[in-house]
Amino acid sequence: MPIKNKSFFRFGLRIKLLLLSSFLFSLPWFGYQYVWEMEKYLRYGQEQTIVGTARALATALHERPNLFNNQASFLPNVEKGKDLYSYKLTTAIQLDGLPIDWPLFNSRAHYYGEKNQLSKSNSAESSLHFNASVGQYDKYLYMMFTVVDNKLIYRHKNARGIFKNDHLEIGLIDPQSNFNRFIVSNKKAGWLDAYKIETQIIETDGFDYFAHNPPIKEIITVAPKIQGHWLETPQGYNVELRIPMNIVGDNIAFAFHDVDTEFADELASIGSADPSTAKTLGTVLVPSPEIERIVKGMSYTNSSVWVVDQHQRVLAKAGNLKQASGVWNRRSSSNTSNNSSDDSWLSSTWSAIEQNWLLPLYYKFLTKPPKDFIDELYDAQHLTGKHIKSALQGNAHSQWRLTTDQQAVVLSAAYPIYINNQVHGAVIVEETTNGIRTLRNRALEKLFTSIIAIMLLGATSFFLFASRISNRIRTLRNQAESSIDENGRINNQLVASTANDEIGDLSRSFSTAVNRLSQYNHYLEGMSSRLSHELRTPIAVVRTSLENLTMQTLPENTSPYIERAQTGINTLNLILTNMSEATNLEHMLQSTEHVPFNLQQVLFGCVQGYKQIYTEVEFSLTGLNEENARSKTPNIEGSPEHIAQLLDKVFANAVEFSNDNKVSISLQETSSTFVIHISNNGKHLPELMKDRLFDSMVSMRDTKRQAQPHLGLGLYIARLIVEFHQGSISANDHHNPLGVTLSITLNKI
Repeated sequence: MPIKNKSFFRFGLRIKLLLLSSFLFSLPWFGYQYVWEMEKYLRYGQEQTIVGTARALATALHERPNLFNNQASFLPNVEKGKDLYSYKLTTAIQLDGLPIDWPLFNSRAHYYGEKNQLSKSNSAESSLHFNASVGQYDKYLYMMFTVVDNKLIYRHKNARGIFKNDHLEIGLIDPQSNFNRFIVSNKKAGWLDAYKIETQIIETDGFDYFAHNPPIKEIITVAPKIQGHWLETPQGYNVELRIPMNIVGDNIAFAFHDVDTEFADELASIGSADPSTAKTLGTVLVPSPEIERIVKGMSYTNSSVWVVDQHQRVLAKAGNLKQASGVWNRRSSSNTSNNSSDDSWLSSTWSAIEQNWLLPLYYKFLTKPPKDFIDELYDAQHLTGKHIKSALQGNAHSQWRLTTDQQAVVLSAAYPIYINNQVHGAVIVEETTNGIRTLRNRALEKLFTSIIAIMLLGATSFFLFASRISNRIRTLRNQAESSIDENGRINNQLVASTANDEIGDLSRSFSTAVNRLSQYNHYLEGMSSRLSHELRTPIAVVRTSLENLTMQTLPENTSPYIERAQTGINTLNLILTNMSEATNLEHMLQSTEHVPFNLQQVLFGCVQGYKQIYTEVEFSLTGLNEENARSKTPNIEGSPEHIAQLLDKVFANAVEFSNDNKVSISLQETSSTFVIHISNNGKHLPELMKDRLFDSMVSMRDTKRQAQPHLGLGLYIARLIVEFHQGSISANDHHNPLGVTLSITLNKI
C-alpha cells in the first residue's frame, strides 16, 4: 500500500524552485532601469553645462570689434573662390610640390576653371584649369596649386622678361595697406623663381600729371621671401609656396597665365581675382590668433570650441572633438600602498579576472564609446547645422546629432556674439556623449558583476538542489530499470521512498505498480505449467478412452469420429509440449555447464542432417571446409546440444518461409567471433514485427494456412540459447532477390 501524506502543507519542488529563482529575475531589470534613468539625468546635466560654456565664451567676445577687425569678417556677402579661407594647419608643410602633407586637400581645395577666366587667348583654345588650397601655420601662409596644362612653357634661359611664358601672379595688400604684386616665373622645375613688381612714375618735362595718367615703369626685383617648389606632373605642374604673414593682410588674389608658344604675347589667365590692381583683389580670412588665445582656455573643459563669423567661417578653434567627452573618464587608480600583501594579491587577482574574463563578456552586449570617428564638422571651413543658423539669427540653440559615420553622439550648443547690437558671429561648443557612455558602462559593469555574483550563488544553490533531485530521480530510474528485465520479468521489488514531495509520490506509485506487475507476471509465468499439468490428466483420460473404444466392436460410421478425436488429442498434446518447452529450456540452461567444443563440426553435422530431412530444399554452405568440419579442436564454450537445438529452430523457420526451396548458410570468422548467416528468399519482415521477432508468442505465419499450431516460441527459444552463450541474434531484409538473412554471432574461446 502506498504511504499517505499526512501533512497539511506540501513544500513541493515547484514551490522550492519558484522561491529560489523568482528574486533573481527582478535584479537585472531594476538595475538597468536605474542606470538608464541615471544616463538621462547625466545627458540633461551635460546639455545645461555646454550651453553655459557657450554663453560664458560668447560673453567674453561681446562688443570687442578689435577681435573681428579682419576685413573678410565684415563682408556682407562671400564669393566662393574669390574670398579665400585659410585653413589652420597643424604641422609645417614640406615644400616639395606634392599635396600629400595637406590635410584633406581634395575636399578643401577649390576648383578654378572657365568660370574663373580673367583673359582669353585668341590664338588657341587653352586647357588651363587648377585646384588651389590655402593654409596657415605659425608665421607663414601656405598655398598649394595643382595645375592642368596640356603644354608647359618655361621661361627661356636667356630671356630677361618674365611674362611671355607660363607663370603665376599674386597680388596682395600687406598689413600696412601697401599693394604688392609678385610673379613666379621659372626657367625649369625646382625651387621657385619669385619676383616683386614695383611701379615707378617717370618724370617728363612738360607733362601734365594732373590732366593725364603719368607714365610709369615696372621695376622687377627678386622676392626671396616667397619660397616654394615647381613640380612637373603628367597633367601639367604643381606649385607649392609659402609667404610670410607679416606681408599678408586681408586682401589677396592669384592667377595663372598660360601660353602655348615661347615669347607669346597673348595669354590665357584663370584666377581667384585680378591680381594686377588693389581694387580687384579678393579677401582672405585667417583664423584670429587673439580669439584663439581666448578660446584656448575653454579647451580644458573637455569640450571642442569653435568661433565662426556671420558667414559660418571658422575664426578660431580649440580642443578636439574626439577628446571632448565632457566627463573626466579616466579610471581612478586605487591607492594600495597601505594594503596588506594578502589584500594586494586579492585585488590583483580580481583585477585580472575582471580584465580577462568579465569585461570581454560584458562588451559582447555593451558598446564601447568609439575612440575614432569621422565628423563632417571636424576642422572644416564652414560649419553647418540648424543650431548655428539659429545662433546667427540671435537665438541660442542646442541639439543632439550623430557624427557622419554614425559612431558617436555629439551635443552641440551655439550662442550668438553681439557687436553694436548686431550678431557678428557665434560660439559653438561641442561634446560627445562618450563620457556619459563610459560612466554608464562602468555602472553596468558593477551591476553585471553583482548580478553574476548573485547568479553564481543562486546557480550553486540550484546545482546542489538539482543534483539532489537528479540523484533521487536517477536512483528511482535505476531501481525501475533493474526491477524489470528486457523480457518483462520482475526481478526485484521497488523500495518506496518516504520523502514528502512529488518524487516521493512517484516512487511510491512505481513501487505499487511494480508490485502489481510482479504478481501478474508470476501468475502468467506459472499459467503454462499449471495448464500443462491440469490438462494432461483429462487428455490422458480421453486418449485412454479412445484407445479402449478402438478395441471394441463399433459401427462402421463411428470410425471417422474416433480418428478426429485422436487427431485433436494429439494436437492438444503438441500444444502443451510447445508451451512447456520454453519454460523447461530456461530452467535447464540455468543448470547447464559450459564446455568447449568445435562450432564448425556441430554446424556441418546439422546441415548434413537437414539435407536428409528436407529433401526438397537445396542447401548451400560457404565459409566452411571439410578439414575444419572434421576437426575436434574446441573454439567456443557452451552446450553443443543447445547449439544444435538453436540451429533446428532457425533452419526450420528459414525452410518454412522460403519461396524457392533454397537456403544458404555462410560462416564468417573474425579474430574474436564466429558469425553464422542463414538466408532464404521470400517476403520481407513486416515493419511492426522487426523489433518483436525474437519475443515470446510472436508469429508471422498465416493462421488460416498453417497445418500445425504454432505459438511463436521457436525464435524466442533461439534467442534464449544465444544469450546463454553470450552472443547475439538478429534478422535483416536483403534485396535482389527479396528475402531475409538471420545472423548469429558467437564469441570464441
